[in-house]
Amino acid sequence: MFNRIRLAAIAALTAFTLLGSSVATAQPVINRVVKTGKLRVGMSSNQPPLNVKSKSGQMIGLEVDLAKGLAYALGLEVEFVQKPFGQLLPALKKGQVDMVVSGVDITAERTRDFLFVGPYLLSGKSLVTTSKALAGAETVDDINQPDVTFVTLKNSTSAAFVKKNVPKAKLVGVDTYEQAVAKVIDGSASAMIADLPACILAILRNPDAGLITLEEPLSVEPMGIAVSAKDPRFYNLIDNYIDAIEATGILSALRAKWFEDDSWLDELP
Repeated sequence: MFNRIRLAAIAALTAFTLLGSSVATAQPVINRVVKTGKLRVGMSSNQPPLNVKSKSGQMIGLEVDLAKGLAYALGLEVEFVQKPFGQLLPALKKGQVDMVVSGVDITAERTRDFLFVGPYLLSGKSLVTTSKALAGAETVDDINQPDVTFVTLKNSTSAAFVKKNVPKAKLVGVDTYEQAVAKVIDGSASAMIADLPACILAILRNPDAGLITLEEPLSVEPMGIAVSAKDPRFYNLIDNYIDAIEATGILSALRAKWFEDDSWLDELP
C-alpha cells in the first residue's frame, strides 16, 4: 500500500522538493523537516483503532499508517512523539512536533490557533455505559442530569461537549480511554463520552462488562491533521497530499482495514 501512496504523492513530493530549495525563515516547519529529513508526528498512542502501541511495542492504527505513508512519500523518516492527548496541541504550538494526528476534531475554537488538513475521517460523540436508561438517550436533554457523572479525556472536544451540552452533569477528566472505561466498569462514572470509534472499541475489548452504547451518535464531527498556523506552505503541502490519497482510494482502504476488519485486535496489549 505504501508504494501506491508514494505514486499518489508524486506531485506533492515534487512541490516539497521545490519548496526545499527556496525556504525562508517564514516557513519554520518546512525549514526543519528539510534540514533534518524527519517528520515529527504527535500521537497519544492510546486511541485505537486510530493509534495505539501494540503488544510488541510498535505503533499501529489508521493514523499510524497514514503518517508512515506521508513520510515515505515525501522521503522523510517518521518520528512518533507520544504524549497524553491533552498535551498534543500545546506541543504543536511550542514546535515540539510538526503535526498532530491523533483523533483531533476540527472545531472553530481550535482553528484560531492551528490549521487543519482534512478531514480524513468523520466521527461523532457517543457514550459507553452499563445503564440502559443512558444508552436509550435520543438527545442530550435525556442525559443532562445532576446525578450523572461523565468521564472524558482531559482537554478534549468530548470534555467541551459535556460542559456545553450537559452542564447539569458532573465531569471527570482522565488521560487515557483505558482509565475512562475502567471508571465506567467500576461504577465511579455513569458513562464515558468519546468519539464513536473509541466507544465501539471499549465494548469490543470488554465483552463481559455489560457495556452498551447509543444507536446513533449525539453529534457528527470531522477529524483532521493539525499543523502550525505559522507555516502555510507546509499546510498546503500536506493538504495536497491528503487530497491525492483520497482521490486514489487509499484512504478508503485504510478506513476499511481498521474499522471493518477486527483482526488487529489480537495485536492489542
